[in-house]
Amino acid sequence: MKKVVLAYSGGLDTSYCVVYLTKELGLEVHTVIVNSGGFSAEELQQIETRAYELGSSKHEVIDVTARFYQDCLRYLLFGNVLKNDTYPLSVSAERMFQALALAEYAREHKADYIAHGSTGAGNDQVRFDVAFSVIAPHTEIITPIRDQKLSRQAEIEYLRGHGVEMSWEKARYSINKGIWGTSVGGVETLTSHQALPETAYPTQLEQTEPTTIEVTFEKGEPVALNGQKMPPVELIQALNELAGRYAIGRDIHVGDTILGIKGRVGFEAPAALMLIKAHHLLEKHTSSRWQLLHKDYIANWYGTLLHEAQYLDPVMRDMEAFLESSQARVSGTVFIKLKPYQFELQGIDSKFDMMRSKVATYGEENDAWDARDAQGFIKIFSNQLKIHGSFNGES
Repeated sequence: MKKVVLAYSGGLDTSYCVVYLTKELGLEVHTVIVNSGGFSAEELQQIETRAYELGSSKHEVIDVTARFYQDCLRYLLFGNVLKNDTYPLSVSAERMFQALALAEYAREHKADYIAHGSTGAGNDQVRFDVAFSVIAPHTEIITPIRDQKLSRQAEIEYLRGHGVEMSWEKARYSINKGIWGTSVGGVETLTSHQALPETAYPTQLEQTEPTTIEVTFEKGEPVALNGQKMPPVELIQALNELAGRYAIGRDIHVGDTILGIKGRVGFEAPAALMLIKAHHLLEKHTSSRWQLLHKDYIANWYGTLLHEAQYLDPVMRDMEAFLESSQARVSGTVFIKLKPYQFELQGIDSKFDMMRSKVATYGEENDAWDARDAQGFIKIFSNQLKIHGSFNGES
């Protein structure tokens, strides 16, 4: 039997793929789930059990959480990357690292085929195929959902026909869970006007009493929560749990797909949104205006290229070097108030806070210049506007 490595998540699409690849194509299926920090040990065990029930010959878990943070997430944080000012690239980012890990596994195990459950209408197919073609160029790619143009209902009926029972109500929504956020897609997100119901979100509101927390950064990286030092990955996971109880971080992203069509997806990303906003506030206090202005467009391009499957392009390493360099003084503590469905940034404390400079303080008297200096500066500063204005009324 020929061997196929399947990108497996335990959801409807990849469950269909296991059965189809074994029953219809007669392949030896190796299911591989790449954990990017969104699964508990219990969830991983349930996914493994389901994989073997469906017909997997071998199941593997590859944990890329540390690699994902070190090689990607911290740069998204350094850049305050939010696609269309909304989406923290939760799935966009993790898909590339899942694809890279799967391609490396397929190459190492000399697989004949490598498969994924992406449709033909979204971005994930591009990310998987690009990574596979670069890392494992001699391994043929199989894409059952894309090739057969299957609806979720058709997949459910196929699995039922093969005696497979799942929680069909839950299967109505496509849920992709990772450390940087969870995406939620369903019939509502295929429209332009319908909101996702409360029950569609995996994390439900549990806490209603407001509380204030502290997040400490060192050179742009989160290193402590409420004064307790911990590794960044552990901090992100703790913040996801803490803010998740307030149902913080929900939104719907509308954007342009790689294929040129508009797409809409719901998500919950409590830690990502809070850390990006907190980090950005700290930067406003500690970075120069030119750093902030130049970093904005570089970060926007970094997020765009990552989203569009260009992570392996060397220009990404160039951008990462700039983003990391910009964080030299982005250190301090940010105070955040948590409420049901929302959070508020209260302020920061940093030894590099430029608002508290000894040279000058905004809105106060200072010793850095006197009234004549200010008048002279303003006179010169307005020169070009005066020159342009002198031609008013002339054709």
